[in-house]
Amino acid sequence: MYESKMKSEATDHLFKSVLSLETLEECYRFFDDLCTYSEILAMTQRYQVAEELHEGRTFSQISEELGVSSTTITRVNRCLNYGSGGYQTVLERTRKKE
Repeated sequence: MYESKMKSEATDHLFKSVLSLETLEECYRFFDDLCTYSEILAMTQRYQVAEELHEGRTFSQISEELGVSSTTITRVNRCLNYGSGGYQTVLERTRKKE
């Protein structure tokens, strides 16, 4: 089992709550209540960057297309290459569904 530095009973409870969401609208409602607009935007941008890197786009292409900083792209790239595999899991699963 994967052990994370953020692992706690409270975090388990939060993640189980997220897993209970069944529709896109439920996700919007929950995250609208849970997070600020800026937090959602930051997570959305990071995921978009991960998708673009996964597709083989360059840092400069991504920065120009999405308007994100090279710092954000570098952070996401590091996670893709040396992280815990979370991006890879989701990217592979969503690609299969398309």
